[in-house]
Amino acid sequence: MTTRNRSFFDTNVLLYAVATSGAKADISEELIALGGVVSIQVLNEFAAVSRRKHNASWQNVKASLESFRATLDIVPLTLETHQTGVALAERYNFAIYDAMIVAAAKLAGCRTLYTEDLHNGQILDQLKIENPFV
Repeated sequence: MTTRNRSFFDTNVLLYAVATSGAKADISEELIALGGVVSIQVLNEFAAVSRRKHNASWQNVKASLESFRATLDIVPLTLETHQTGVALAERYNFAIYDAMIVAAAKLAGCRTLYTEDLHNGQILDQLKIENPFV
């Protein structure tokens, strides 16, 4: 996959992808099937929310994580991610966890960040924020 086509997925897209039905589930599944990027933070958040809010079994959580790891590129959390995220949080007044997602997407060379949590259509340098559900 070329850099210009790389898309980064926030946790909410992964959570909708494992939902049993609905338009958001369908959209998420289609996007993820095309491939893209997530960070370790996204996988950790997915596991936490799946267990805490959706009462998913560990077996289901691990199966979903395995599927995501097989389909998507995974980027680590690094000191550079942290430093970039802090700078983004300060500059744009983002919540720190949102800023870390943006930082990971930017450092991975992604052109699109799919999320519900930020301003749809906002462009941060070469990264476009896109809510795929609007």
